[in-house]
Amino acid sequence: MNTRTTAAAALATAALLALTACSSSSDDEADTKPKASASEQELTQEQKDDAAKAAGIPPEPTGEQRQQLLDTLAKAAPDVVKYEDKAIDAARNQCSALNGGGAKVDWTASQRFSYKDVTTTEAQGKAINEALKSSGFCNV
Repeated sequence: MNTRTTAAAALATAALLALTACSSSSDDEADTKPKASASEQELTQEQKDDAAKAAGIPPEPTGEQRQQLLDTLAKAAPDVVKYEDKAIDAARNQCSALNGGGAKVDWTASQRFSYKDVTTTEAQGKAINEALKSSGFCNV
């Protein structure tokens, strides 16, 4: 019976230690962690634009430029412009692959321009890439 009591006490001690280890940190520990100010947490629009440009992503087109891009994409693969905002985002992101010398860019375009009920083939991806290059859209 002495062995059982010792084993039960050991289990109870182990359980207590495990619960203690899982408890939240004390206030002292929380106070020592540095806190970022609101200005450090958010980037300015200029910083975001600079980062996008460095990644080879052109600015989001508006007005006539937006329509020209949609028309260019529609000529390459008509279904991709069914969701205009998605097509614009996909085109901007595809420029990053094209400008960065990415591998398998035709396949990447086929994946990037496939969304919801729109499926883009690799051949269409190639046509999209050629259209993005020839239109000058991806020149950052």
